[in-house]
Amino acid sequence: MNSQAETFMSLYKNAKIEISYKTEADAINYLMNDSVKVIIAGKDLTPEQHQYFKDHKVLARSTKIAVDALALIINKENIDSLLTLSQFESIITGKTNNWNAINNKNNLGEVAVVFDKSGSSNVRFLKEKFLHNGNFPANCYALNSNKEVMDYVINKKNAIGIIGVSWISDSNDSTAMTFLNQIKVVALKNDTSTEYTDYYQPYQAYIALKQYPLTRDVFLINRQSRNGLGTGFASFVAGDQGQRLVRLKGLLPATMPVRIVRTGN
Repeated sequence: MNSQAETFMSLYKNAKIEISYKTEADAINYLMNDSVKVIIAGKDLTPEQHQYFKDHKVLARSTKIAVDALALIINKENIDSLLTLSQFESIITGKTNNWNAINNKNNLGEVAVVFDKSGSSNVRFLKEKFLHNGNFPANCYALNSNKEVMDYVINKKNAIGIIGVSWISDSNDSTAMTFLNQIKVVALKNDTSTEYTDYYQPYQAYIALKQYPLTRDVFLINRQSRNGLGTGFASFVAGDQGQRLVRLKGLLPATMPVRIVRTGN
């Protein structure tokens, strides 16, 4: 979003966008309380939230701008970088809490699951998909940021971290590339697949082909009723230039086709 805002302001000299990074829950609360006009979130508003805006005679417009994914990362010394979706579900629900239950040759001991702070879109996604909005088991830990998750995984051999895919897919970000050299990215397989080779990492091609299972839509939600800065910025992000920036950062653009080239057999 820094790139989106900087490019927008360079094109429109009189525009000024101030970005504040919050958890998903806080961002939606800020929007509903009219503390901000525009948010970007990993989910759309609920029917109840849309009704709230209607009751207050506010038109909240949601625009899908990207498809994001959750990336699973492990320590370099962990031998198990291939997981099925059911194996990961068993880990996140606490049914599997030792690496030797995944592979009897893995002697790293108890699985430590780490993610960014409570209230984030990552936490909400995991709770909705795997825990039916229940609580995480005792071996799951909330840190303060995606960067802290990556640092933890680098230093703890038994850890599995959950981060947004843009933290490992932006080839222009030297920090992301440095981290990528120090961890492994887990490849996941849908349990419906019978092919041994159908393990996929969370990169654009596999997100576009719906082969990577942990994906979510990203929405820009604008409560500005009249045409103004919020509406203009929403149009920019959803337009050609904004969608090119989405693609460059490793997410799947919502409206721009991604070119997929197959090589070899």
